[in-house]
Amino acid sequence: MTKLIIFDFDGTLANSLEVFLKGYNELALEHGYKKVEACDIDALSKMSIPDRCRYLGFPMRNIPLVATKLYRHVRQSKESLQFFPGIKEMLTELKSRGYELAIISSNATDIIESALESNQMNYFDEILCSKHIFTKDKMIKKLLKKTKTKTSEAIYVGDEERDIIACKKAGVRVIWAEWGYDDEEVALKALPDFTASSPDGILTVLA
Repeated sequence: MTKLIIFDFDGTLANSLEVFLKGYNELALEHGYKKVEACDIDALSKMSIPDRCRYLGFPMRNIPLVATKLYRHVRQSKESLQFFPGIKEMLTELKSRGYELAIISSNATDIIESALESNQMNYFDEILCSKHIFTKDKMIKKLLKKTKTKTSEAIYVGDEERDIIACKKAGVRVIWAEWGYDDEEVALKALPDFTASSPDGILTVLA
């Protein structure tokens, strides 16, 4: 029986793409990377992360460093991260049903907490963050150990191929959020256990 629901943040709960693109494009000008134009977004959503990095002339080894600078941009811009329609209602319902809720993200803890606070969505028991984007499987295992949760009692909700791959490594079921960034061409190849076309779909899967 599921008792713990773990959410990715950016692209799953928060529609933060525009904010992060502004920050990335400022860094691209500074470091000589290819800027992301509006016409690039659809094509990039169909690429793996390594392919995106090659397309943008962006070394993957620089991801942690650039992530730190992106978070600084978000803090300085003071732009409020917007949540996808239906997220608050879905989280309210899950909490009322007695589920434990957690977030595992490569965003920064203070940015996530500020966004949740400003939207009156302080429903989460645990928030774990790391700027190393390919370590989510380790973070999932760490969370399960901390909360004394069996893999069969947890389920993850994420919008990216890397979320699905991390869950496979950690032995946790995963729901792919179709409204997020990765195109289905990329995400479905990773074989998620379930898919949801809207936040309400998560409630349907759990039922």
